[in-house]
Amino acid sequence: MKYKILSNVFLKDRRFLLELAVPAIFKEASPGQFLHIRVEDSCDPLLRRPLSIHDCFAQGKNSAMVVRVLYEAVGKGTSLLSDKKALSEVDCLGPLGNGFDMQKIIAAKKIYIAAGGMGVAPLFFLARKIAEACGPRSEAGKMVVLIGAKTKDDILREKEFKDLGCEVHMATEDGSRGSKGRVTDLLKNVLSASCKLKAKGNTHSEAGASSQRPESVICACGPKAMLAVVSDIARQSGVSAQVSLEEFMGCGLGACLGCVIRTSSGYKRICHDGPVFDASEIIWKE
Repeated sequence: MKYKILSNVFLKDRRFLLELAVPAIFKEASPGQFLHIRVEDSCDPLLRRPLSIHDCFAQGKNSAMVVRVLYEAVGKGTSLLSDKKALSEVDCLGPLGNGFDMQKIIAAKKIYIAAGGMGVAPLFFLARKIAEACGPRSEAGKMVVLIGAKTKDDILREKEFKDLGCEVHMATEDGSRGSKGRVTDLLKNVLSASCKLKAKGNTHSEAGASSQRPESVICACGPKAMLAVVSDIARQSGVSAQVSLEEFMGCGLGACLGCVIRTSSGYKRICHDGPVFDASEIIWKE
């Protein structure tokens, strides 16, 4: 299906925000799903590019749907995509894949959203959907967003997360913004501080139905090595985690078996069974 490009805006340092006019089926799109985009009608490049849905919303009186895709022009395919102009068209399959389990996430008292680099792409849609479900700022500190980047110039969507009412922390590898180190170090420190605060204030056990709510959940996206560390941190902290895997894909539909990952219940296809999985399900070490 070919969708009209509404805009294709340069943000900074090879990062772009693509807006597409899409059909009503996208009303059912969920955070964590993706588009499989063919950037040219020719066979070069041959394969489509899987790009996360960064946001999806109705716009205008006729409730026309708009999808936003945040991407980085790093290879031939995405570089060609960055040259596309408004009013031209691009061939897309989607929304594809299985997204985050929103019911489990919204039920948690505290939601930690950890983004490594371009892993921020699917997590803004997630945060906005959480804010819609819970009411913006209805629960102070419910969403804690942790953004990791190499330098301060690589940080994306900080303001947009804050506008949703999220508490935002940052980590940069060179220490130019926020804490110095990786986002996984930041996650470990934030979780540790939260546990100490909870222990200090937990002099009386909570009563009622709220005590049955899961305490915390981690939602993360980024390189596989980062997500493996997130999974380990979640296990050690006794916190559930859902992770969105970044992977090259052939068909995007689960037919080619080109993007499998080993799990506790056998091999699964990232494009079809994921890209979002429960972190405890994945066997990270081969």
